[in-house]
Amino acid sequence: MLIPINGIKLNPGRRGAEPEDVETLAKSIAELGLLNPITIDQENTLIAGRHRLEAAKLLGWTEIECTVTDLQGLQAELAEIDENFVRKNLSIIDFGNLLLRRKEIYETLHPETKHGGDRKSEEIKRTKCPLDSTKSFIDDTAEKLGVSPRTVRREVETAKNLTSPTKEIIRAADTSITKKDALKLSRLEPEQQEDAATQLVAGEINSVDEYKPYSAGSKVYATFEESVADLKNPDKDGTCTPDMFLIALDGLIDNFHRDFAWYGDPECVAVFPQISQEQFEFVKKRVATVTTALEGLVAEMERSKQYEA
Repeated sequence: MLIPINGIKLNPGRRGAEPEDVETLAKSIAELGLLNPITIDQENTLIAGRHRLEAAKLLGWTEIECTVTDLQGLQAELAEIDENFVRKNLSIIDFGNLLLRRKEIYETLHPETKHGGDRKSEEIKRTKCPLDSTKSFIDDTAEKLGVSPRTVRREVETAKNLTSPTKEIIRAADTSITKKDALKLSRLEPEQQEDAATQLVAGEINSVDEYKPYSAGSKVYATFEESVADLKNPDKDGTCTPDMFLIALDGLIDNFHRDFAWYGDPECVAVFPQISQEQFEFVKKRVATVTTALEGLVAEMERSKQYEA
């Protein structure tokens, strides 16, 4: 139906339209007409079609063809988010915030899809009844965006784990940050995230791979040069203490668990049946070297305690 343009309302905080995109769209509409009506709810609040609406205003229209939907509340917000996803100029931070909000809304509307991410839930997901047509948030979002579920998982991880200060550093930067670097930033410790992000946007490093934090005990160095200067300090006490030993070992184990978690992703688990027996034996040998080294360390520490007794 035709609705007066001045009677269409916008939700507070809705992102503005891009002037260049509006001008381009206005030229197309002037030539071809409005091919797709905008979408509004029962109260004339815009759900989808902000750029089309602004283009119509630019053309001097007083009315615009609308599709009136029954969508309300969270469902309407979900539809609005899905429309914003197609915008080409969304920053990594804005896209990530939309993604997290979409996840929150989708799992509120479909609580049966929220499994919590444990291995038992993954098994339930894989053996899901074929009559249950509700997709998981990951699968539904991947379908909407035209990307793989793995891509969505990584983008959710990025948005969830980036600290607020790091997000502000990226948002304020004159240069864009790649999705790959944003993901790697999100996997750093909070204080390292901010340090690496600052160096990245300043052009001091070209990628997060070049970021080299160095630590000794509880102290973290941003550069190798800083760590060398500290080591050369004649007044520095370089004696290894129990606290330094435990901090370093605990950090090593934390990093291992964080990196090793990737091998439990569904994409990795899916290749297990394809691994040959020869390859499996190789994996067992390599894993054994890790367990042997750790058991050897613990045994040596235990022997030293017995000697003290």
